[in-house]
Amino acid sequence: MPVVTNIEDLRQMAQKRVAKAVFEYVTRGAYDEATLRANRADLDALKFRQRVGIDVEHRSTRSSMIGQEVAMPVAIAPVGLTGLNWADGEMLGARAAEKFGIPFTLSTMSICSIEDVAGAVSKPFWFQLYVFRDRGFAASLIDRAKAAKCSALVLTLDLQIQGQRHRDLKNGLVVPPRLTVANLFDVLCKPSWTFNVLQSKRKSFGNLEGQIKGADNLLTLSQWIAGQFDPTLSWRDVAWVKERWGGKLILKGILDVEDAKIAASTGADAIVVSNHGGRQLDGTVSSIRALPEIVQAVGDRIEVHCDGGIQSGQDVLKALALGARGTMIGKAFAWGLGAMGEAGVTRALEIIQKELDVTMALCGLKDLKEASPAILRPA
Repeated sequence: MPVVTNIEDLRQMAQKRVAKAVFEYVTRGAYDEATLRANRADLDALKFRQRVGIDVEHRSTRSSMIGQEVAMPVAIAPVGLTGLNWADGEMLGARAAEKFGIPFTLSTMSICSIEDVAGAVSKPFWFQLYVFRDRGFAASLIDRAKAAKCSALVLTLDLQIQGQRHRDLKNGLVVPPRLTVANLFDVLCKPSWTFNVLQSKRKSFGNLEGQIKGADNLLTLSQWIAGQFDPTLSWRDVAWVKERWGGKLILKGILDVEDAKIAASTGADAIVVSNHGGRQLDGTVSSIRALPEIVQAVGDRIEVHCDGGIQSGQDVLKALALGARGTMIGKAFAWGLGAMGEAGVTRALEIIQKELDVTMALCGLKDLKEASPAILRPA
């Protein structure tokens, strides 16, 4: 077992172990991937002010997100097809997050169902919702999340239509995975993934399978899903979701100040500044660049989180310095899972927390409440 010191180590391990189509589904972005690259480049461009002569002995990374105490202000983002990185991946990820003391968000497009994950943990998790054209089915997902005692609903707003990801098309990604002439060599070179994932009883969309009238096999289910992303989704639907849900509500996919102002007026508990990890509108602004103006506009009215390119504890601290109250990690989580299963998720979280703690100390901070633009050098 190699020594794992950072998220890049886990990424490399996952790339060697996980089927190419699944790894690139997690890792790659839309069109020419300009926004995917900007998420990282703009985070890297932010530089810390190193401070000395300050007592930083008693530090804490603890914080809260929408009133929930957390070991660090990081939640696991909703990642579709998580269970194709490692068998029962959503259940393992939720367990690792629970033990670590941070929120786990289950995707609508998960391999393990809401009920599977609820049975694997003892504390509530968050559920991410897509409002499909079939509002009756969307309502049933909300009701199932309530029955599973999910503590927050994360409503994704930036997938009214699906952005094109070239690699998914070229790799022939399908659910469940199947052997083809094109992917046979890749799969044969990754026997541990083949045995682990393809032998699992959970290989399809756990929240959807068996739930859709007229979609009684994988082909018809896939056809149903393809037609369900709804371009008519509007703020009226947000009001409907909020009323039916009745609990903590987080709106994910906000990237514009005007949208942030509308979101703050809905009564939601938080927004996530996010460009879907560079997987939707290519050529738009990075999440970290959009964050400060959104915080300035609505940060006194609604809790603001940040998602997009966050892959280290230093990235977390940069987002907090620019006004975020919390962050979300997707790729870093999925790479840890793909590399080592539940242990890999735990290792990813340990790495991020350690990086956050050390960087706090070298910036002269003992408490994350002290994070502000003052810890960053002027651009």
